[in-house]
Amino acid sequence: MARAPKEPAINGILNVNKPYGLTSMEVVRRLKRASRQKRVGHGGTLDPVATGVVPICFGQATRMMEYLVDGRKEYRAEIELGATTDTYDALGKVVERRPSDGVALEDVEAAIAPYLGTVKQVPPMYSALKRQGKRLYDLARQGIEVEREARDVTVHWTRLLDWSPPVISVEVGCGRGFYMRSLAHDVGQALGCGGHLKSLVRLRSGSFYVADAVELDDAEERFIEDSWAEMIHAPDAALYELKAAIVGKRLEQLIRHGQPIPPESRIPGAEDGERCRVYGVDGAFVAVLKYDWDTKRWRPEKVLHQARPGRR
Repeated sequence: MARAPKEPAINGILNVNKPYGLTSMEVVRRLKRASRQKRVGHGGTLDPVATGVVPICFGQATRMMEYLVDGRKEYRAEIELGATTDTYDALGKVVERRPSDGVALEDVEAAIAPYLGTVKQVPPMYSALKRQGKRLYDLARQGIEVEREARDVTVHWTRLLDWSPPVISVEVGCGRGFYMRSLAHDVGQALGCGGHLKSLVRLRSGSFYVADAVELDDAEERFIEDSWAEMIHAPDAALYELKAAIVGKRLEQLIRHGQPIPPESRIPGAEDGERCRVYGVDGAFVAVLKYDWDTKRWRPEKVLHQARPGRR
C-alpha cells in the first residue's frame, strides 16, 4: 500500500494579528492544524483580552522563539478607572469600586510618569509564572494568593494618548516581562480609585508590527489553499535588531561544528553576552553568535541546519 506523500516542511515566521478572546496557544493549535505542520510555536504570550502581534514560528524558526520573547514590545492600552478586578483586566471579577470623578489630567500624567527606564513591577496573580512548580493562575483559580516579588522591568517610553474619564489611553514601549495588566492596576491604585485593563493591542513584537500582520482566518485559508509562501518570513526575521556579519566557508564550518570564532576574525568585539547574526557568503543564515568577554571570542549559541525558508 502506497504511503501518503509527506507534507512539505515550512521554516519561517508568520506575523499574526491575534483576535480578541483567544489565547496564544489556541492560535498555535489552529495554525498547526491548517498548515499540517508538526513544529509550531509562538514567540510571546498575549492575553485573551488583547489583540495584535503574535509571531508564529514554524519548523527551524521555532529555535528563534526565545529571541522573539526577549525582543522589544509596543502596546496601546485603555485603562478604565473606578473598578478593580481580580485578573487586572476586563475579563476578571470586579472586587472593588471607587469613584474616579475627582481624577484630573495632571493626576493621570503624574501616575504614568514614573514608568520610564528600569522600574519595579509586581506580576499579577493571574499569570503563567510559577511558584513551587505551580502556575500562579492555577493558584488564583483556587482562591489562593501568594506574595510576588517585584521584578526589574524595562520601559523604553510611555505616551499618554487621551484622557476621557474614566478611560486612560496610553502607548508603552517596553522589554521582556512587563505586564500591561499590572500597569493598569498600579495606575489605578496610585490614583486612589482603582483601575483595570479595558483593552490592549500589541503593536510590535521585535521586528514584527501589527500594520503588517495577517488576520488569523486569512492565514488558515491560505494554508488550506497552499498559497502561504508569500506571508512567511525567514527565521532570521526574528533577529533584525541584532548586528549582522558575513563569514567565509572556513569560519562557517567552524560555526556549524559549534566551534568559537578565532580572535583574529573580522567580526568586531562586543559587550559580554551581546549577540550577532551570521550569514554565509551565499547569503544563507548560519547561526546566532554570543560574545564571551572572558575569552574575547564569539561562540555559536544557535546554529541552524542548512535549509531555506519555506519549502525544502
